Order: sequence, then structure tokens, then C-alpha cells
Amino acid sequence: MSGIVRRVLVIEDEALVAMLVEDALLDAGFQVLGPAATVEEALRFLEGERPDAVVLDLNLAGETSTPVADLLAARGIPYVIATGYGASGLPPGHQHAMVLAKPYDPGELIAMLGRLCAA
Repeated sequence: MSGIVRRVLVIEDEALVAMLVEDALLDAGFQVLGPAATVEEALRFLEGERPDAVVLDLNLAGETSTPVADLLAARGIPYVIATGYGASGLPPGHQHAMVLAKPYDPGELIAMLGRLCAA
């Protein structure tokens, strides 16, 4: 990356997955915000912050994170949806989002975020 540190918000309810993602992002030179583990926590976090990109788990402790995806889209914040449901499980209005199928290789996530942040 070009010397600019990109800030990435991690929204993930599984602590181990969140830690692995955080480690991969830090190793790749990103600044990590969060993680947020619930929809409420994510929305509260986004009230005061504008990350450069977001890694969004579609299912947070049994609750859909569609309200978070809606807010990100409305604010023009790029995001990657991490889901075990595949692209067919995307919420209405978010079919354009980049999808990372769980389980995923952290290298795939870093590559996607690199493309998102370069746009």
C-alpha cells in the first residue's frame, strides 16, 4: 500500500475469527477498528467513526446485520460481506457487495480489501 494506513472495521461475533482477521489485517498494514460483535455495537461504533472499509459478518449471534449493511451503503463506505451462506444469502439491495465465503483464507480478505481501498 502507498503509505496510507487504511482503517478497517471488523464486525464479527465469533471471537476467534475476529482475532484471526485482526492479526491478518495488522500484518498487512491495516489499522483495525473494533471488533464489533452485535448489530447494536456496530451501529453505535459507526456513529462516531468512518472506516475506510468494513468486514461484515452477515449473521451476528443469530441476528442479521442487514441494518449495518444498509448504513454502510447509504454512507458510501465499502464493505466485504463474510458469510457461510454464499452470494445467494445476501440481503436485498446488497447483491453488488463483495462476498467472502466462510471459511476463508485471510489472504483472500486482504486482497479484497486492497481492491476496495484502491477504488
